Amino acid sequence: MATENWPKTLQAAIVYFSDPDVAFAEMVKFRWPDGIVKCPTCGSTEVYFTESRHIWQCKEKHAKRQFSVKVGSIMEDSPLSIDKWLVAVWLITNAKNGISSYELARAIGVTQKSAWFMLHRIRLAMQDEMGGKIGGHVEVDETYIGGKARNMHIGRKRRIITGTGGIGKVAVMGLLSRHGKDGHSTVRVSVVENNRKHTLQSKVRANVRRGSKVYTDELLSYDGLNADYVHNVIDHAERYVDGQIHTNGCENFWSLLKRALKGTYVSVEPFHLFRYLDEQAFRFNTRKLTDAARFAVTAAAAFGKRLTFNQLTAADATC
Repeated sequence: MATENWPKTLQAAIVYFSDPDVAFAEMVKFRWPDGIVKCPTCGSTEVYFTESRHIWQCKEKHAKRQFSVKVGSIMEDSPLSIDKWLVAVWLITNAKNGISSYELARAIGVTQKSAWFMLHRIRLAMQDEMGGKIGGHVEVDETYIGGKARNMHIGRKRRIITGTGGIGKVAVMGLLSRHGKDGHSTVRVSVVENNRKHTLQSKVRANVRRGSKVYTDELLSYDGLNADYVHNVIDHAERYVDGQIHTNGCENFWSLLKRALKGTYVSVEPFHLFRYLDEQAFRFNTRKLTDAARFAVTAAAAFGKRLTFNQLTAADATC
């Protein structure tokens, strides 16, 4: 994790990680924080290091005996050097409104296609594992993500916009836990099929402990939550705040999310949207950390996860 001699600014990070040996050593610490290098195939600690190639070889007899620090991480099979990866991680984790693939490509000297692939792989590392249910005071709200009809080509508008409201857009649901253990709110956000009662209430029950205080707007899909929760409703036709009854925390997050999507990324395909939600939720939930600490959390989470280009570009995949 972050130490006292770590860089605290982007400029310092670029200088610090420009030394290949330093960048490699830091990734080794992230990969094996206890200092014990293990074979990713068999888990053996009986390995020896080839310094000239920066790789290890397991003494056990099996396939894939040789491995690098990148194996089993978001960087696996990437020809890009570790220093470029670390600078990219610093940029996306600490840019409040995100960073586009074109901007990253210019910053670290790669193609736009490579930068786009890198950013999606880093977003995988930023993905929240969602350990257990949340409780206490929980705000629940939903929004729609999609282009404005007035900005669409007339042919696309006729094909997509077939009704009012959220027609042609993607529904997104957020659950915000107010004032957690460290004193600030955290959010869980996900793409949902629609805003119907079964869809929204099943999400609430899967993520919120029974007996918690739940705050929603007047959407009828939330009717019935009072069977398991202390359900408080704010009618936005009358007011936006009534003491503790409001969804302003969620509204604040939607504002940050849409600012990033509209201002930085401009166009996001629906089957990639959940990755951008993970990115923004990560920055929101770690907003009290320093830049170095936020970077360290993401870099440490880069292992045990992998995303191939075929998986990323397959529109019919699980994404």
